[in-house]
This record gives sequence, C-alpha cells and structure tokens, in this order.
Amino acid sequence: MSRSGRNTRRLTATEIDLTVTRQLALVVGTATNERSREECDSSLEELVQLVDTAGADVVERVVQSRERPHPATYVGSGKAQEIKMLTQALDVDVVVFDDELAPNQQRNLEKILECDVVDRTALILDIFAQHATTQEGMVQVELAQLRYRMPRLSGRGLQLSQQGGGIGTRGPGETLHEVDRRRIRTRMAQLERELDRLARTRSTQRKARQRSRIPVVALVGYTNAGKSTLLNRITAADVYVENRLFSTLDPTTRKLSLPGGQMVLCSDTVGFLRRLPHQLVEAFRSTLEEVAAADLLIHVVDASAPDAPAQIEAVHRVLKEIGADTVPELRVINKIDIANPDQIRQIQTFDALCVSAYRDEGIEKFVSAIGDKLRSLGEILEYLVPYERGDVIASLHRDGEVLVEVHSDVGTRVRVRLDAAQHSRYSEFIADPAAS
Repeated sequence: MSRSGRNTRRLTATEIDLTVTRQLALVVGTATNERSREECDSSLEELVQLVDTAGADVVERVVQSRERPHPATYVGSGKAQEIKMLTQALDVDVVVFDDELAPNQQRNLEKILECDVVDRTALILDIFAQHATTQEGMVQVELAQLRYRMPRLSGRGLQLSQQGGGIGTRGPGETLHEVDRRRIRTRMAQLERELDRLARTRSTQRKARQRSRIPVVALVGYTNAGKSTLLNRITAADVYVENRLFSTLDPTTRKLSLPGGQMVLCSDTVGFLRRLPHQLVEAFRSTLEEVAAADLLIHVVDASAPDAPAQIEAVHRVLKEIGADTVPELRVINKIDIANPDQIRQIQTFDALCVSAYRDEGIEKFVSAIGDKLRSLGEILEYLVPYERGDVIASLHRDGEVLVEVHSDVGTRVRVRLDAAQHSRYSEFIADPAAS
C-alpha cells in the first residue's frame, strides 16, 4: 500500500492486477561535466518511456546541473530534501534515477526520501524480466539481476524481496532477503552452467547453418526502431510488435527469399540502448554472438527519433563491445512516414535506404539491396571448368554472381563473385591467370 492508502498496482513477471492503479514515479536526471544538459534532457525523455514500459506513470521530472555526482547521495543532500518534498506533495511511490547508483547512494537516498529508489540499470532489468519468455531469456535475465543485486545485499533485508513487487524488484529467482551471499553465488553458478549449455547448443546450430552455406542477416538497431515490424514485413513472420521499448526480447530467425531465388536467414535481435547495463551484455553474450557471426547487419534506424544520430552511435558502441563492429552493415532508415525531411537528411548516408515497414513503402527495393550487398561482399575469382562438368557451372550460378562467362578450347572460363565459405568447393577449378 502507498502512503495515501490507495491500492497500487504491483506488476510482476507473471501476474498483473488490472483492478488497481499503476505506480506513480518521479524521474531524476543530472547534467554533469561529462553529460551536457541537452544529452541529459534526451536521456531523461527516454527514461520516461522506460518507466511507462515498466508499468508506472511519471508525474514529475527533476533535472540538476553539477560538476559530478555526489558520492553519498548522487544529487547532494539539499537536492535530496527538495525531491523528498516533491514525493510527499505528489504522493510518489518510486523515484527513478537516470544513472546507475552505487549501493551506498541508493541506501542513503531511500533513507532520506522514505520511498523506493530505483536506478536506470534496475529499471531496464525489470523490463527485461517482464518480457523474457523463453528458457534462455529467463536464465539470462535472472543472472543479470543477481549480478546487479549482489553488491547491494548489505543492510537491505526486506527491501530486496521480490515479494514486495514494484519496479526494480520483480523477476525470476528466489527472494533475496531469504538467501545469503553463498546461496546467491551458488544460484549464479547454476545459471552460468545452464547458459554455457544453451550457448553450446546455439553454437552447434550456428555451425550447422554455416555448413549449409545459407547467409545470415541480422537486424540490429536501437530499441523501438521497428526491427520486428520490418522482419514481419519481409518474411511474413508473426513476431509480437508494440510501440514500446523492448517489446521484443527473444531472438527470432526466419527464412527470406531474395530476388533471383537466393535464400538467406534473417534474425531479429534485442534492441540496443544508450548505457545498456553491462550485466545484460554479459548475460546475453551468447545471444549477441549471433550478431557477430552474421554475414551482414541490417542497421534499422528510427527516422522520427529526435536524437537519431545519438542512437546510431549507441548501437555502434554495443556492436563494438560484442565484437560485431567489423561485420558489413547496410543502414535502413525506417518510419519515413512519420519523419520530416530534415530528420531523414541528418542520418542518411550514400547507401542508406528509406522505408516504412508500417506502410510497406520501399520494401521491395530494400530486399533487393540485401542481395546486392551480400553479392558485393564476395571475392571475385576465375575458374576454368571442363565442358563435361556442366553441373559445376550450374552450381556456380546458384552459389555466386557470375560476372563473365567465356567459352575456350579447353572449357568454360568463368569469373564469379563468391562468398569466402564457398571457395573451397571449387578450388580444383581455379584458373591459371597465364592460361589463354
């Protein structure tokens, strides 16, 4: 129950009571020497969306400017008292900070504010806990939550109980007030072993795909950029779509037939975010390895986002962190139906494609561009194939892009653009450059 006695909705990962109201939240952002006021405002706007996705309503925003966060209370004792008066006046249930708080900062703030205090990391973990539906997703989220909560156990007791409900406290696993550090470490070890097992299974599946020589295309981008809608449009998939952050968490792979008959596998991945919690990156590493192993990344950008350039930079930072920054990239500017020309111009590059997955605009051109991009990545080699091996010529046409085909006295000389994985299949037919 809240201070006013109203029946506040306490969402959990498994149960939602629609007969009660949502939590009321106050969000706090701080502009520092390392984060400008403009960056702070943009990040705070995103935090408001995250709070809504988690299941609460933002009733007030507080922005502070200081050189650096206060070591004890993040905002300083004076500002903390101001926030306390606001929470009491507005009957706020939870205060959400747009940064990761140190354990002592969080404890001190809860003592001063006399209400729940949640940081950006706990908020994102909470959203992931709600949206994880597969076994692997739930294991990854639980491990990330335990890694986050481990240093926050000291002196917390019931405050960390998942039975309490509310933002930042829900999710799978045991209630933390009932376990000590040893039992948590044991649970973490169990989860890590389970993730290793799932990672080996995923690796085996990935090797099978590589042996089948079917190219893999991964959709990446900022959360809510429209990746799932785009996947549904080009593959007739039935991925859940909602205009909210992280509405899709578990990866989905579907077959896509390109013009000319080439088949590729197209994977939708979890959306990225600025300051994505490192606990999540570590826990989801086996899933994110699918991105690093792809032949081509389709970077989906939300043209209507007010800070699209910053979102592009955030995606590239995460790609670098997971070792996928060297994978070839094709940029797709989505949601052009609700963006203005200036927004599109500031993020458009020479090879970017403009589409509207919602209105089915530019989709055919986009699918053709995937095939063109994949073919352009192959190495151009020349083969001399005897006339009696017509099957090899047919296979070269299927596997690659035949650029030149000339008939000579000894056979058919073919210049082909092939993926590196295909080269070994035709090594015996590589032509001698000096031969006529």
